[in-house]
Amino acid sequence: SGMLKTWIGVGGSPGSVVRAARYSMPLMLAIIGGDPGRFRTLVDLYRRACEEAAISPQTIGVHSPGYVAATDQQARDELWPHYRKLRDRIDGARGRPPLQRSEFDFEADHGSLYVGSPETVAAKIVRTVRTLSLSRFQMRYSAGTLSHEHLMRSIELFGSRVIPIVRQMIAREVMCLERTPPGHKRNTAI
Repeated sequence: SGMLKTWIGVGGSPGSVVRAARYSMPLMLAIIGGDPGRFRTLVDLYRRACEEAAISPQTIGVHSPGYVAATDQQARDELWPHYRKLRDRIDGARGRPPLQRSEFDFEADHGSLYVGSPETVAAKIVRTVRTLSLSRFQMRYSAGTLSHEHLMRSIELFGSRVIPIVRQMIAREVMCLERTPPGHKRNTAI
């Protein structure tokens, strides 16, 4: 359409969410750690604020860090030292202790760090999309000192493998919903 799409990025501030709604702007949730599901309250707030202002809600997206490699173990092992260096620099300035590998692994398993094989990353994205009713997911692929070669390989896997898997899983879910007769319980499991 020749127009630049802009979003209001929010890291957790309810006031920023309401402002996005009042300006009739799309909402981009910057989730850099913890369970993405905790942002559901902000998604609901955005929709409520739009409704109260008689404005149609715009699209909602998430921007989170990630890294894709051939296997889960390879992705974690390649990303870990670079992610730790980046986090320790930021957290050190805030007086926090150095990041432990167990914290990194917990974030990869349960938080907003999308690291692993294409299949693992895709499944995690789909869970977040479903939990927050998103229309967009953006992966922040830069991780401090990670080599250009590793970054390019991760981007290539994200585009050629992760995105098609996500689209297929979501399409299959939508088809399931469309085929369910009215009055029947809908199974949204993928």
